[in-house]
Amino acid sequence: MPESPKSVSSDVLLTDHSDPLIAICTLNRPQKRNALNIELIEQLAIAVEAIASDAQKRVLIIRGNGPVFCAGLDLREAMDESNSERSARGLARLYLGIASAPQITIASAQGGAFGGGVGILAACDLCVAADDLHVGFPEVHRGLVAGLVTALLRRQMGDKDLRQAVLLGQTLDASAAQKIGIVQKIVPIDQLAKETNQIARTACQGAPGAIARTKRLLDDLSPRGLHTDMERALQDHLTARNSAEAKEGIAAFLEHRSPNWPSRG
Repeated sequence: MPESPKSVSSDVLLTDHSDPLIAICTLNRPQKRNALNIELIEQLAIAVEAIASDAQKRVLIIRGNGPVFCAGLDLREAMDESNSERSARGLARLYLGIASAPQITIASAQGGAFGGGVGILAACDLCVAADDLHVGFPEVHRGLVAGLVTALLRRQMGDKDLRQAVLLGQTLDASAAQKIGIVQKIVPIDQLAKETNQIARTACQGAPGAIARTKRLLDDLSPRGLHTDMERALQDHLTARNSAEAKEGIAAFLEHRSPNWPSRG
């Protein structure tokens, strides 16, 4: 197998392979709070799949450049209906790639993770959070359905906690996110990189084949496979994404006003 490059950079994603065992992907749209546009979604999905196929890599860390980990879907881009199918399927591909990677995957998050950004936290095996992290589920306030994120969180959260979060569009601080299982460890923000690296080093001590098989077993023991749930969730996400409610909700958000919801049905 050819040697991994030490680092790969693009406008929206930084990928660091300088450590032979640990790969780091950094979302790099800080001026947009690392919002997930199609370019970032697809580049991150490609990078994750390449790392998953690298037998030398034992851990994948995903982090965000700037004060916010990920603001979720890029809503300005989302207003264009022609983008709906491509970005939604790209997100599904990204989440499945992270969740099914044979490596231990760690989200290292600060500031905020909202909507689709929560999906990245949920797709990873572990989440290390800075103490300033807030996790938000704003989809119902935008006329959207958190379908893909819900398919992941269904495996991690209790039913009532999940319903409260996604139906009320809650925003939770790091402590509340830890109590319901989204976050595993909270540290001061100036210790985030160090603590994430220490956990990654601990993860490297396990046998890679045993870790990969354990991850497959955990997915197989779920009532349904993640691929099945993700495809089901994708349909609801797309239906909502192309609805009149989504047009009004996204427009209201971008115009800094309250939405005027159309009548249901």
